[in-house]
Amino acid sequence: MNQNELYGAITVSSIALLIGVAALVCAIIASRPGRHLVVIASAVIVVAEIVLLLVPLPPLLDGVGFVLALLGVAIAVVGGGPAVVAVLDLATRGSVPDGDHGGIMVGAKAGAGADESPADASGTGRDGKPLEVLRGGATIGYLERVAVAASLLAGYPEGLAVVVAIKGVGRFTELSEPETRERFIIGTFASLVWASAGAAIALLAR
Repeated sequence: MNQNELYGAITVSSIALLIGVAALVCAIIASRPGRHLVVIASAVIVVAEIVLLLVPLPPLLDGVGFVLALLGVAIAVVGGGPAVVAVLDLATRGSVPDGDHGGIMVGAKAGAGADESPADASGTGRDGKPLEVLRGGATIGYLERVAVAASLLAGYPEGLAVVVAIKGVGRFTELSEPETRERFIIGTFASLVWASAGAAIALLAR
């Protein structure tokens, strides 16, 4: 590698690392409630990183690809949560109130408080009060994105179908209400797209 090539590699590697770190920082900041603009900024930065890695430029310095791969996985896992929340808020416009355990309140009006009760077929509790469904969605989302990133990095994209199938089976009994079906479909697709984008950074940087 001559001097010009070395300077080119240093420049490209530095820019790629800065963009990757910026995307991860934005993803972490966006985890706070109401930071939807930061989510958009993070998404734009992720796209910029992918474009940079796709364009034929001088090769990355040794070790930089590994660091970028780690950043890509971190972005896929951490940034997906805020992205899903932003997409769901845009889709539902606050029409479905959130529960206390990461789910939504079925049978409740937005902004109204509700107690939890055992479910019946109608999607509300046995006493007719609103019921929280899709509990633990944030935690499941982290596991989902880890599995998606691992599947893509392992060269097994069919793993995405397995992840969706397992999630669908686990949530099947909770999908009787339109609100839960809408949230499940939109949230799952948003999570998969984000995780795939983060995994793309890791794959392109290798």
